[in-house]
Amino acid sequence: MSLSESELDRYDRQMRIHGWGAEGQRKLKASKVVVAGIGGLGCLSSLYLAAAGVGTLILLDKESVSPSDLNRQVLFCQSDLGASKAEIAKSRLENLNPEIKVTAAVKEVVGRNIANVMKGIDLVVDGLDNWRTRFIVNELCVRKGIPFVHGGVSEFCGQVMTVVPQKGPCLRCIFPAEPPEVDVVPILGATPAVIASLQVMEAVKLVTGIGKPLVGRMLFLDGEEMTLETVEMERNPDCPVCSHVGD
Repeated sequence: MSLSESELDRYDRQMRIHGWGAEGQRKLKASKVVVAGIGGLGCLSSLYLAAAGVGTLILLDKESVSPSDLNRQVLFCQSDLGASKAEIAKSRLENLNPEIKVTAAVKEVVGRNIANVMKGIDLVVDGLDNWRTRFIVNELCVRKGIPFVHGGVSEFCGQVMTVVPQKGPCLRCIFPAEPPEVDVVPILGATPAVIASLQVMEAVKLVTGIGKPLVGRMLFLDGEEMTLETVEMERNPDCPVCSHVGD
């Protein structure tokens, strides 16, 4: 896959990264990524994935923009209230980078809808705001062998882990019982900005083959204490989701 002169200019600074070059950029251009959930995490991750030159982005979200979204969901503004998040985000990202293809999937996160959206994709980035839908995506990614870059946030805190089927634990290994759901998650807008940026780093590393992803490790951010901690996570041999994958 070739790069145009305008693409070479646009991506010049990142192509100078050691080990990246034109080959890494071509890999990004050929990649197809789903961002599941276009909220605080998904707005920022899709923004930076688009800026980096991921060739095809699929934005999955059935919700519309509400006033309480605007403290953190930076792709939206006051005039977007009531409009589809996926459709608005698609328009903004296409304006940012006309070199890529962006698709709005205005769908609910349920198994059948997700299965259709995820055909032929390279990875999924977690922008979801509840555990029920995260576990649906986690299970489908494991079943289809698709990497899943998990991210979660609350208040000043967040976490990131990359699920690569058969190479490390999945979310169900780490959380055998679903954590309690919170109806309205308290959140500072800067928190998902940090976590989404880390998710994009993970996604880009997976596509280009640069660096060491967070497979079997979960990174925790505590913004109040301003600490980052990485904890080793093991695969559960009895996990109902991933224990028999590859058998």
